[in-house]
Amino acid sequence: MAKLKINIVIAGRTYPLSVNTTQEEEGMRKAAAVINQLISKYEQSYAVSDKQDVLAMCALQFASKLEISKLSDQSENSEALDKINELTKLVNTHLE
Repeated sequence: MAKLKINIVIAGRTYPLSVNTTQEEEGMRKAAAVINQLISKYEQSYAVSDKQDVLAMCALQFASKLEISKLSDQSENSEALDKINELTKLVNTHLE
């Protein structure tokens, strides 16, 4: 399958990209829109004179959300594993 060539605009700059599917294209465009909205929010809320600072703040927000989500998933998985182990012990006790 041929790669699709698209242009994504973030913070007023155009970035040419290649994607494999229209679904990837849609995801890239939606992500760029979210980033641009966040940039606009930061520029309105804070006295930021440099786009680099705004982009760094956006990157930090997205990365921290991802890490918090991972930690939450690990915690949930750990709790589920503990419950499975308890049930396994209970079943083993009744089978003996």
